[in-house]
Amino acid sequence: MSLHSVSVAGITVREDGRVLVIRRADNGAWEAPGGVLELDERPEDGVCREVLEETGVKVRPVRLSGVYKNMDRGIIALVFLCRPIGGEEQTSPESAEVRWFTREEVRARMLEAYSVRVLDALESGSDSVDSDSVPVRAHDGHRLV
Repeated sequence: MSLHSVSVAGITVREDGRVLVIRRADNGAWEAPGGVLELDERPEDGVCREVLEETGVKVRPVRLSGVYKNMDRGIIALVFLCRPIGGEEQTSPESAEVRWFTREEVRARMLEAYSVRVLDALESGSDSVDSDSVPVRAHDGHRLV
């Protein structure tokens, strides 16, 4: 029997449409901030903690924007559309850089497995809790499968 790991990630969108991203310290890849959900933690609380730890930005989760599974590593990611509510951008031991990307930068600089999370959240766009559907996708760590 193999076990899954559950992670959370925050797609934090400013009023100008730019998205908060980090360049990971361990592999140099650009991704939305996030990480492993603690056992005693609600997903919404976990995403707030992870985004703050990795970027210095405080967020308010708006809604679940997608569910993604890394088939090679057995990681299920719950991804939330978030709005910034405070704090100031700063790096951490996990983030070599913190930036606000445009949609075009997301497409050009992020691996497909991670850019799709941002693009799905931007496509669904509104703050409405009544979103019609939440994408559920699988990938191999680089590309959708």
